[in-house]
Amino acid sequence: MKACTVKSGCGGKVGARTWSPSSWRRGRGRELLELLDRLNPTIAELSQAVEQEAERCPEAQRLMTHPGVGAITALAFALIIGNAERFRCGKQVASYLGLVPLEESSGNRRRLGHITKQGSSIVRFLLVEAVQVTVRVLPEWRSRYVHLMMRRGRKTAKVAMARKLAVHLYWMWRKGWDYEQWNKFGSHVG
Repeated sequence: MKACTVKSGCGGKVGARTWSPSSWRRGRGRELLELLDRLNPTIAELSQAVEQEAERCPEAQRLMTHPGVGAITALAFALIIGNAERFRCGKQVASYLGLVPLEESSGNRRRLGHITKQGSSIVRFLLVEAVQVTVRVLPEWRSRYVHLMMRRGRKTAKVAMARKLAVHLYWMWRKGWDYEQWNKFGSHVG
Protein backbone atom coordinates (compact mmCIF):
# COMPACT_ATOMS: atom_id res chain seq x y z
CA MET A 1 0.00 0.00 0.00
CA LYS A 2 1.29 3.47 -0.87
CA ALA A 3 2.38 5.68 2.03
CA CYS A 4 0.95 9.19 2.30
CA THR A 5 3.09 12.31 2.64
CA VAL A 6 2.33 15.86 3.67
CA LYS A 7 2.62 17.06 0.08
CA SER A 8 0.07 14.53 -1.20
CA GLY A 9 -2.47 15.88 1.29
CA CYS A 10 -3.77 12.58 2.61
CA GLY A 11 -3.23 13.08 6.33
CA GLY A 12 0.51 12.47 6.72
CA LYS A 13 2.46 13.98 9.61
CA VAL A 14 4.31 17.25 9.33
CA GLY A 15 7.82 17.00 7.91
CA ALA A 16 9.40 14.28 5.85
CA ARG A 17 7.80 11.48 7.91
CA THR A 18 5.29 9.32 6.09
CA TRP A 19 2.14 7.72 7.35
CA SER A 20 0.78 4.35 6.28
CA PRO A 21 -2.29 2.41 7.44
CA SER A 22 -0.19 -0.62 8.45
CA SER A 23 2.05 1.43 10.77
CA TRP A 24 -1.01 3.08 12.28
CA ARG A 25 -2.63 -0.35 12.89
CA ARG A 26 0.52 -1.66 14.58
CA GLY A 27 0.65 1.36 16.87
CA ARG A 28 -3.06 1.23 17.59
CA GLY A 29 -2.91 -2.50 18.26
CA ARG A 30 -0.07 -1.99 20.73
CA GLU A 31 -2.09 0.76 22.50
CA LEU A 32 -5.12 -1.51 22.75
CA LEU A 33 -3.08 -4.37 24.18
CA GLU A 34 -1.62 -2.01 26.80
CA LEU A 35 -5.13 -0.84 27.67
CA LEU A 36 -6.27 -4.43 28.01
CA ASP A 37 -3.34 -5.16 30.33
CA ARG A 38 -4.40 -2.22 32.53
CA LEU A 39 -8.07 -3.27 32.54
CA ASN A 40 -7.58 -7.00 33.22
CA PRO A 41 -7.03 -6.58 37.00
CA THR A 42 -10.17 -4.45 37.26
CA ILE A 43 -12.17 -6.97 35.24
CA ALA A 44 -10.92 -9.80 37.46
CA GLU A 45 -11.86 -7.85 40.58
CA LEU A 46 -15.36 -7.12 39.30
CA SER A 47 -15.84 -10.73 38.20
CA GLN A 48 -14.88 -11.91 41.66
CA ALA A 49 -17.36 -9.47 43.23
CA VAL A 50 -20.15 -10.82 40.99
CA GLU A 51 -19.23 -14.40 41.93
CA GLN A 52 -19.35 -13.53 45.64
CA GLU A 53 -22.70 -11.81 45.27
CA ALA A 54 -24.09 -14.80 43.38
CA GLU A 55 -22.94 -17.07 46.21
CA ARG A 56 -24.98 -14.98 48.66
CA CYS A 57 -28.12 -15.12 46.50
CA PRO A 58 -29.94 -18.49 46.79
CA GLU A 59 -31.98 -17.85 43.63
CA ALA A 60 -28.81 -17.26 41.61
CA GLN A 61 -27.24 -20.40 43.08
CA ARG A 62 -30.26 -22.43 41.96
CA LEU A 63 -30.27 -20.92 38.46
CA MET A 64 -26.55 -21.57 38.06
CA THR A 65 -27.24 -25.31 38.18
CA HIS A 66 -28.65 -25.03 34.64
CA PRO A 67 -25.92 -25.79 32.08
CA GLY A 68 -24.66 -22.64 30.37
CA VAL A 69 -25.90 -20.27 33.07
CA GLY A 70 -23.10 -18.59 34.98
CA ALA A 71 -23.00 -16.19 37.88
CA ILE A 72 -23.54 -13.04 35.82
CA THR A 73 -26.54 -14.43 33.92
CA ALA A 74 -28.15 -15.95 37.03
CA LEU A 75 -27.66 -12.83 39.13
CA ALA A 76 -28.89 -10.48 36.39
CA PHE A 77 -31.97 -12.67 35.79
CA ALA A 78 -32.77 -12.80 39.51
CA LEU A 79 -32.32 -9.06 39.97
CA ILE A 80 -34.34 -8.04 36.91
CA ILE A 81 -37.23 -10.45 37.56
CA GLY A 82 -37.32 -9.52 41.24
CA ASN A 83 -40.10 -11.61 42.74
CA ALA A 84 -40.98 -14.68 40.66
CA GLU A 85 -44.44 -14.85 42.24
CA ARG A 86 -45.57 -11.74 40.37
CA PHE A 87 -45.66 -13.70 37.11
CA ARG A 88 -48.33 -16.36 36.61
CA CYS A 89 -46.60 -18.17 33.76
CA GLY A 90 -43.43 -18.34 31.72
CA LYS A 91 -45.04 -16.47 28.85
CA GLN A 92 -45.35 -13.39 31.06
CA VAL A 93 -41.66 -13.60 31.95
CA ALA A 94 -40.73 -13.88 28.27
CA SER A 95 -42.93 -10.89 27.52
CA TYR A 96 -41.40 -8.92 30.40
CA LEU A 97 -37.93 -9.59 29.00
CA GLY A 98 -38.98 -8.68 25.45
CA LEU A 99 -38.48 -12.18 24.03
CA VAL A 100 -41.91 -12.49 22.42
CA PRO A 101 -42.79 -11.46 18.86
CA LEU A 102 -44.48 -8.19 18.10
CA GLU A 103 -48.01 -8.83 16.88
CA GLU A 104 -49.80 -6.74 14.28
CA SER A 105 -53.30 -8.09 13.78
CA SER A 106 -56.23 -6.76 11.83
CA GLY A 107 -59.42 -8.65 11.10
CA ASN A 108 -58.57 -12.22 10.13
CA ARG A 109 -54.94 -11.37 9.44
CA ARG A 110 -52.32 -12.07 12.12
CA ARG A 111 -48.72 -11.05 11.59
CA LEU A 112 -45.94 -11.85 14.06
CA GLY A 113 -42.88 -9.64 13.66
CA HIS A 114 -39.56 -9.16 15.39
CA ILE A 115 -39.22 -9.40 19.17
CA THR A 116 -40.68 -6.53 21.19
CA LYS A 117 -37.37 -5.75 22.95
CA GLN A 118 -39.22 -4.58 26.06
CA GLY A 119 -37.39 -5.00 29.34
CA SER A 120 -33.69 -5.39 29.96
CA SER A 121 -31.48 -5.63 26.89
CA ILE A 122 -28.61 -6.82 29.08
CA VAL A 123 -30.59 -9.83 30.32
CA ARG A 124 -31.64 -10.65 26.75
CA PHE A 125 -27.99 -10.51 25.69
CA LEU A 126 -26.89 -12.68 28.61
CA LEU A 127 -29.62 -15.24 27.90
CA VAL A 128 -28.57 -15.48 24.24
CA GLU A 129 -24.96 -15.97 25.32
CA ALA A 130 -25.97 -18.62 27.87
CA VAL A 131 -28.04 -20.45 25.24
CA GLN A 132 -25.03 -20.71 22.97
CA VAL A 133 -23.23 -22.62 25.71
CA THR A 134 -26.31 -24.67 26.56
CA VAL A 135 -26.79 -25.89 22.98
CA ARG A 136 -23.16 -27.05 22.94
CA VAL A 137 -23.59 -28.99 26.19
CA LEU A 138 -27.09 -30.49 25.99
CA PRO A 139 -27.92 -32.67 22.97
CA GLU A 140 -31.70 -32.12 23.23
CA TRP A 141 -31.22 -28.35 23.18
CA ARG A 142 -28.78 -28.71 20.28
CA SER A 143 -31.26 -30.67 18.16
CA ARG A 144 -34.03 -28.13 18.86
CA TYR A 145 -31.68 -25.26 18.02
CA VAL A 146 -30.54 -26.86 14.75
CA HIS A 147 -34.16 -27.58 13.79
CA LEU A 148 -35.15 -23.94 14.41
CA MET A 149 -32.03 -22.68 12.68
CA MET A 150 -32.82 -24.65 9.53
CA ARG A 151 -36.41 -23.38 9.50
CA ARG A 152 -36.05 -19.78 10.64
CA GLY A 153 -32.38 -18.80 10.56
CA ARG A 154 -29.61 -18.55 13.13
CA LYS A 155 -30.64 -15.28 14.81
CA THR A 156 -34.27 -16.26 15.23
CA ALA A 157 -33.25 -19.66 16.58
CA LYS A 158 -30.97 -18.07 19.18
CA VAL A 159 -33.73 -15.76 20.39
CA ALA A 160 -36.26 -18.61 20.49
CA MET A 161 -33.89 -20.72 22.55
CA ALA A 162 -33.17 -17.73 24.82
CA ARG A 163 -36.91 -17.48 25.43
CA LYS A 164 -37.01 -21.18 26.26
CA LEU A 165 -34.10 -20.73 28.68
CA ALA A 166 -35.82 -17.77 30.35
CA VAL A 167 -38.96 -19.85 30.89
CA HIS A 168 -36.89 -22.76 32.27
CA LEU A 169 -35.08 -20.46 34.67
CA TYR A 170 -38.35 -18.90 35.79
CA TRP A 171 -39.94 -22.27 36.60
CA MET A 172 -36.80 -23.51 38.32
CA TRP A 173 -36.91 -20.41 40.50
CA ARG A 174 -40.66 -20.51 41.09
CA LYS A 175 -40.72 -24.21 42.01
CA GLY A 176 -37.50 -24.04 44.01
CA TRP A 177 -35.89 -26.72 41.84
CA ASP A 178 -32.34 -27.07 40.66
CA TYR A 179 -31.58 -28.36 37.16
CA GLU A 180 -31.56 -32.05 38.20
CA GLN A 181 -35.02 -31.73 39.71
CA TRP A 182 -36.20 -29.92 36.58
CA ASN A 183 -35.01 -32.84 34.46
CA LYS A 184 -36.58 -35.37 36.80
CA PHE A 185 -40.03 -33.78 37.03
CA GLY A 186 -40.09 -31.77 33.80
CA SER A 187 -42.21 -28.86 32.72
CA HIS A 188 -45.43 -30.90 32.65
CA VAL A 189 -45.73 -30.67 36.45
CA GLY A 190 -47.70 -27.75 37.86
